[in-house]
Amino acid sequence: MLFTSYSFIAFMTIVFVLYYLVPKSCQWPLLLVFSYIFYFIADPRYLIFILVTTISTYLISLKMNQINMAQDKFIKEFKGNLSREQKKNYKSHMKHKKWIWLLICLFINIGILSVTKYTNFVIQNINDILHGVSGLHTVNMIVPMGISFYTFQTMGYIIDVYRGKQSVEKNFFKLALFVSFFPQLVQGPISRFHDLSETLFSKHYFESNVVVSGLMRILWGYFKKVVIADRLAEYVNMIYGNPEAHTGSTLAITAVFYSFQIYADFSGYADMAIGSGRMMGIKLMENFNLPYCVNSFKEFWRRWHISLTSWFTEYVYISMGGNRVNKARWILNI
Repeated sequence: MLFTSYSFIAFMTIVFVLYYLVPKSCQWPLLLVFSYIFYFIADPRYLIFILVTTISTYLISLKMNQINMAQDKFIKEFKGNLSREQKKNYKSHMKHKKWIWLLICLFINIGILSVTKYTNFVIQNINDILHGVSGLHTVNMIVPMGISFYTFQTMGYIIDVYRGKQSVEKNFFKLALFVSFFPQLVQGPISRFHDLSETLFSKHYFESNVVVSGLMRILWGYFKKVVIADRLAEYVNMIYGNPEAHTGSTLAITAVFYSFQIYADFSGYADMAIGSGRMMGIKLMENFNLPYCVNSFKEFWRRWHISLTSWFTEYVYISMGGNRVNKARWILNI
């Protein structure tokens, strides 16, 4: 269900009306139901994948919580009989157990993402390199809608739980809504649990200025997507469809048009997602901040797809040492 379709407008209207009509305690459960309806409409088979990801993340987070509780209980009971070295060794042992469960969760989530989204990509590249003599054939693979975004969200959550930066969410349905919240499911932004939960599970009352602000953000997103991106796409596709027939200057202009096309397309969807959430009092993080108005590539990546860039910075780059290492390792980290 594309955000620019009439079906989504009807869907969003129904959700919006019911959201402010139901009791405030039922608002987030209503969003969960409609998020799964949204996913079901796209393809009922998609539900299998998002449920596997959600259930595995939920159960493993509970297991990590049990390990933390067992550790605290053991240290409390034997506090007077344990040396500093024994405490250190015990904590290291328990951390190792959590590390194993973290790897299992990441293996499940990344495995589903890799198999569904990149199997045919790898096969096609192998065939191209070997000029089709590999004998490999692409498979009829289901690629669940938004799988990259909800996979990154669940991985961020479980890593924060492992690090002790995030308390475990014991309500399965709240975690399920965090993973499946429909405005951000298609193209993000990628949210952190501690940020999104502050507004996602709160009680919201109808405020005309908030609703109007959200609606204006949605309309701005529609303008960027439909008026700018889709119109530029017609010209870009025509030129790139037959590049040999055009001069270098035409191709250069087309490249500039294409850069604005992908920005208006991507940021337009982000605006629609942010506006949809805002209409219901739910705050989603900004995903673009004038990325072309910069003086360096570093600044560009701080403003382009901010939620993804910050995700990789926190959970990959910094975890590998960031810039606090020798130059060779720093280059590897980048």
